[in-house]
Amino acid sequence: QVQLVESGGGLVQPGGSLRLSCAASGFTLNYYAIGWFRQAPGKEREGVSCISSSDGSTYYADSVKGRFTISRDNAENTVYLQMNSLKPEDTAVYYCATRYRRCAGWDQNQYKYWGQGTQVTVSS
Repeated sequence: QVQLVESGGGLVQPGGSLRLSCAASGFTLNYYAIGWFRQAPGKEREGVSCISSSDGSTYYADSVKGRFTISRDNAENTVYLQMNSLKPEDTAVYYCATRYRRCAGWDQNQYKYWGQGTQVTVSS
């Protein structure tokens, strides 16, 4: 059974850091791209970052470039999202999702399997 489980969310002050994890089971992550998406209250879900399997290419939304870093550990079947210099506008539920091989931009319909999400709250 394919499953993605996010963890690492929580409450952090502005300027702080968090590292989210997306643990995969039921399939080998080596062959799959992982995207991170987020949904803030009252807003549509949006793409944040993605890492491809084929060449490890990474992609970031303009709003997080220079602050977030995506990485993967195929041995652990896990993808990470390191979030630094967090801002209140980063507050959202963060989801990871997967599709075969390559990232597909922020078109959520291209990502077949989704996790349940982890809450990130940035507040003083």
